Amino acid sequence: MPKLRHIAIMVPNPEQTAKFFIDTFGMEQVGTTESPLSTGVFLSDGTINLAVLNFKDDKSAGVPGGKDMICINHMGFWVEDLKEIDDKILQNGGRHMLGLPPDPEDRKELFYEVKYKIPDGIIVDVSAHGWVGAKL
Repeated sequence: MPKLRHIAIMVPNPEQTAKFFIDTFGMEQVGTTESPLSTGVFLSDGTINLAVLNFKDDKSAGVPGGKDMICINHMGFWVEDLKEIDDKILQNGGRHMLGLPPDPEDRKELFYEVKYKIPDGIIVDVSAHGWVGAKL
């Protein structure tokens, strides 16, 4: 079966957003691009390639709203410790959208994701229990 291994996001400041993913989730910068279509940074967690791009014109962007669109609705990171990653997200400029369950004991059994807005307005989920169909 094909595996999801590449996500591309459009943002106004690829370096800022890439730094957030590096500092918060430990992603590694594996490349950059300066092409006629876009400027950007390529990141990896060892499995997935994340392209953080700023397109140079509407045609290259290829989406309604054109090159100024900031898009992918959200992406999720499966993490071991929600509190630890919460601290890192907030430290690196993210902010909460939806918070944690009130009782830490509930977090052990619940499927629960926490939503944040990170620099450039991208939404990121974090979960300690993953998502249906996903494997750690």
